[in-house]
Amino acid sequence: MVREYTGTVPNFPRDEWSLATVLRAHAASRPHATVLVCPDEEAQWTYAEALADAEAIAGSWYAAGARAGDRVLVMAANSSQFVRSWFGTAVGGLVEVPINTAYEGEFLRHQTETVRPRWAVVDDVHAERFVAIAEHARGIERFWVVDTGQADKAIALLRANGWRAEPWEALLEGERLVLPAPSPTSLASIFFTSGTTGPSKGVAMPHSQMYFFGQEVVWLTRLTADDTYLTTTPLFHGNAQFMAAYPAIVAGARVVVRRKFSASRWIDHVRDDAVTVTNFVGVMMDFVWKQKPRWDDADNRLRCVYAAPTASSILLAFMERFGVESFVDAFGLTETSAPILSPYGEIRPPGAAGLLASEWFEARLVDPDTDREVPVGEVGELVVRYKHPWTCSLGYYNMPEKTVEAWRNLWFHTGDALRRDEQGWYYFVDRYKDALRRRGENISSYEVEQAILQHPAVRECAVIGVPAGVEAGRTR
Repeated sequence: MVREYTGTVPNFPRDEWSLATVLRAHAASRPHATVLVCPDEEAQWTYAEALADAEAIAGSWYAAGARAGDRVLVMAANSSQFVRSWFGTAVGGLVEVPINTAYEGEFLRHQTETVRPRWAVVDDVHAERFVAIAEHARGIERFWVVDTGQADKAIALLRANGWRAEPWEALLEGERLVLPAPSPTSLASIFFTSGTTGPSKGVAMPHSQMYFFGQEVVWLTRLTADDTYLTTTPLFHGNAQFMAAYPAIVAGARVVVRRKFSASRWIDHVRDDAVTVTNFVGVMMDFVWKQKPRWDDADNRLRCVYAAPTASSILLAFMERFGVESFVDAFGLTETSAPILSPYGEIRPPGAAGLLASEWFEARLVDPDTDREVPVGEVGELVVRYKHPWTCSLGYYNMPEKTVEAWRNLWFHTGDALRRDEQGWYYFVDRYKDALRRRGENISSYEVEQAILQHPAVRECAVIGVPAGVEAGRTR
């Protein structure tokens, strides 16, 4: 008998699938409940406070001349300013565009030119990068600068190069703007995903998909309003934003956002913030496991870890050592949400990612050259089709040819090689195209090659990934 992942009931009706609606619902029913905790800032916000800040930020953008649908580039490390800026775009009907903080030069130019943002929120340390690509970033009308110790210098530099710039805190001075919640079908965010044979592509995610991705993690982790979800991965990645912070908000829980992951202090962070759910990406699970055991490792409230992928060879010992009730996993892409989920509390076959969420998706494993389905047990490319509208991406922003190519034959082609066993478990095997993954982050080999080729001493180059030598470090 082929098993499937079923029994999925959304927390909110489908015509209310937007962050603005969810925030306002919790702010009305549970105004004093905590939604956001930032231990590195020694600060936290209730649902009512977070909504008030979001509406003030939206008011400042509209006072500056923003219009619904404008893109807001956000290039910042994890912080409350990042989260509240995201909330501001959500209630203001603007489009959030999170940018990897490692990007500069050609990487930053490509993404800036692709989305053509009118507004930008950046950490002060990134100001020089925009000056370096100034001719390609003139469409940005104003910067709001997050102070990490060099704000005055960064603001002066941006102004000297022709931009309007001011401290991020000025956004909080706006008059609270209460607009109707954006339509669930309208564009919410553009997340860039690595390219293999070309530049990285901006995945256009409607509000409905952002909500649905978060809702899937609520199902996956059995998240409730009594939970606390810790995320330590960068907010410019979906793993932290719509697979950790957003699920917590859907459930009415609280999210703890730390600036970065620390293997040596991970269990301290879990304990200090009374964390009940958290996530790992790539080798994070292995890094934590290799820390020297402590007598009180299991003295915590942690009940569930979402690890993608799960290091099955240390799974049971890890659960016993840290007192974890369940490990869960999923397989998905920014473009498709997660068509494959693992049942809570169940020990999966080694290497299995999960079962098909058949109430929401169709999936096939096909020959990548012919799109013909391969027999059960054989490796094929995962292709996905959704059963309900607006639960997947709108396509690649300003890249219509790439959109058509990926969605050919009316199926989204993931480029991932998987196999399925007779019981219905899916196993990730490899990528069909060249790809790099470093510490859980997908990297475009093409874009790295283009950057290297700009050096006058380089005539040709090829960037090739090598195995990490760690179980959970493989490409996924």
